[in-house]
Amino acid sequence: MSKVLITGGCGFIGSNLAAHRIELGDEVTVYDNMSRPGGGPYNNLKYLKDKYGNLVTYRFGSVCDLGHLSQAVSAKDIIFHLAAQTAMTTSIDQPRLDFQTNALGSFYVLEAARRYGKNPIMIYTSTNKVYGDLTKKKVELFEESRRWAFKSIVGVDESYPLDYEGPYGCSKGAGDSYFLDYARTFGMRTLVFRMSGIYGVNQYATEDQGWVTWIIKQALKNLPITIYGDGKQVRDILYISDLLEAFDQAVNFVDRTNTKGEIFNIGGGSPNSISILELLKVLESNHGIKPSSVTYTDWRRADQKVYISDITKAAGMLAWIPKVYGLRGIENVIDWLKQ
Repeated sequence: MSKVLITGGCGFIGSNLAAHRIELGDEVTVYDNMSRPGGGPYNNLKYLKDKYGNLVTYRFGSVCDLGHLSQAVSAKDIIFHLAAQTAMTTSIDQPRLDFQTNALGSFYVLEAARRYGKNPIMIYTSTNKVYGDLTKKKVELFEESRRWAFKSIVGVDESYPLDYEGPYGCSKGAGDSYFLDYARTFGMRTLVFRMSGIYGVNQYATEDQGWVTWIIKQALKNLPITIYGDGKQVRDILYISDLLEAFDQAVNFVDRTNTKGEIFNIGGGSPNSISILELLKVLESNHGIKPSSVTYTDWRRADQKVYISDITKAAGMLAWIPKVYGLRGIENVIDWLKQ
């Protein structure tokens, strides 16, 4: 049994991870300030408490509060740092909030663990946005009928240069860099996951975050959607259970090898890549559901036309590959939303 802390533990990934680690027999604490708009965090906390009762501990707190963090990290064996401001749109509207949560908050999590912890294994969930506009680095694209595609590479690997764009990319990139540096400078057992499109059950998506689930929800309700850009933008999507397995493998990897300061691009890879237009086509053709209308407007700032993870490193070092392919994952989300 490990003592586990999950910052942002009432979010989509955090609540699924909490349930998973409890099922493995761990002692789990979720740390969350419940600031995400909508009822998602409260629904997820209720789900955890209803199912697991006292097996899960909830601590209210912000990652910007070093005092509360210091108490939360004490005696923990594993820390999953998931708490974040996750929307590019919000980062542009409120860059200070974005910086405080993502950059300063990540620094405080590290400092609390360094000063008051017992050198726990720490995994930070970063983002593909740290790679910025890939075409600026001469990654060539070509246009197909329903998607943009890479011309000469299969996916983006960890050696690709960072090129922050937008406040969200900058703030997440700062946390990313600090997690890597604390391994080098202080010997802390940190890993970074640079993640692509994570989706699945218990995801209370909004138009700004969780696009796969958002579009499915709108289609199920026969409500309108707005496409920002041409709808051909592509991401490699990863179902939540596959991410949970990647977390497990990463923890086991650090325990087994004492390796720290590693980066892993984590996504569905090329076989799980899909565009917005392709998702809409799958929903209509396979499930007979579609939004009431589709309108187009300007591209969002810093929206990559294509991002697909090269997961070769994770496959080799973590012995991990996705098991849930897109069509099955989409069916799971449809069933959950209907319920």
